[in-house]
Amino acid sequence: MTRTLSPTRRATVGLLAVAVALSAGCAPEPRPEPIPATPTLTPDPTPTSTSTVAPDPAAALTDAACVGQVLMVGTTVDAVSPEAAAAIRDRGVGGLFLHGRSTAGAVATADLVAQFRALVSDGAPPLWVATDQEGGEVQVLRGPGFDDMPYAIRQADLAPAALRAAATTWGGQLAAADIDINLAPVADVVTSAATRFGNPPIGALGRQYGYDEQAVAAAAGAFADGMRASGVLPTFKHFPGLGRVDANTDYTADVLDTVVSADSPDVDVYRELTASGPSLVMVGTARYENIDGENPAAFSPAVLELLRDRVGFDGVVITDDLSAAASAEIVAPGDRAVEALAAGVDIVLASADPTVLPAMYDAVLARAQADPAFTDRLRESCGRVLTAKGAGAERSG
Repeated sequence: MTRTLSPTRRATVGLLAVAVALSAGCAPEPRPEPIPATPTLTPDPTPTSTSTVAPDPAAALTDAACVGQVLMVGTTVDAVSPEAAAAIRDRGVGGLFLHGRSTAGAVATADLVAQFRALVSDGAPPLWVATDQEGGEVQVLRGPGFDDMPYAIRQADLAPAALRAAATTWGGQLAAADIDINLAPVADVVTSAATRFGNPPIGALGRQYGYDEQAVAAAAGAFADGMRASGVLPTFKHFPGLGRVDANTDYTADVLDTVVSADSPDVDVYRELTASGPSLVMVGTARYENIDGENPAAFSPAVLELLRDRVGFDGVVITDDLSAAASAEIVAPGDRAVEALAAGVDIVLASADPTVLPAMYDAVLARAQADPAFTDRLRESCGRVLTAKGAGAERSG
């Protein structure tokens, strides 16, 4: 489906597309050396080649602007949140999450999104707008223009081609509402159908696509393919897996997984899923005894290294909500943002409580101003986000 960009997005796509094109190897070829008048009889045994260094898409941004690009703020889905509006207008926050439940429909949602897009400064990168549209109990947007989506476990009853077709329709409905990113599908592997209700965050809510790596890869992959076909970026979650825990990180602090390891199918499923096309990956906030027993996943360098090195994912990594989740509230808001970025995530999500955003922004900027190594880490994530935004703008244009 062809997406219609708002005036703010059209004004920024050109600059980002140039940066992305250069980073993708579209820089001018170096001029060949002139052919000598007299051929050389003895060839050079060690010929040299000329290579070009791709420009950094974040190079034109200040540190403060980069801080905005690595944050995503939440708003209630039925009104313009003053806190979210201020974050975008005054601090240049580059991501918006539609939070809650709405039956207002696609036209009303698009109107709400347009009000936020109008707050983006001229010349700034485009705003990324995301929501949770999994199906079942986790479906933010309903009403005219949105189908009622079945639970993931019921979606998995469809053959992959049929699920892909259904997800293409659902993705088209999101695109019509001017949504860029769906924070779905769930890629968690729940232990079994018999024990699913002992897994509060996933199995008990029917959010799982199955009980083994193959079933999850097939169904979650088909859902993601449908989203991409409609110009919406999917997000696989919740790395490295919430299918084995006995508590919900939204409501319980210090949730510990004692099963998942670097060699588990819960981790391996991400290799196939992320290789299938562009996506984000969401990292959760449980602790994993067999990977890093000290730090919740979103704050764990070991977890992020596992995703980058073993899985091979080089796209944008976003946290689960760090604004109001019980598992994150044990750390001050500013420290949450700094620690997550230092560990290797690219976007800190403050979805449920936008009032914490100023503290997060200020803490990240202060750390960047005081610590050159952290500044490099910040700019790496900023560049990754800008690259993905530019690629998304090209697809939707």
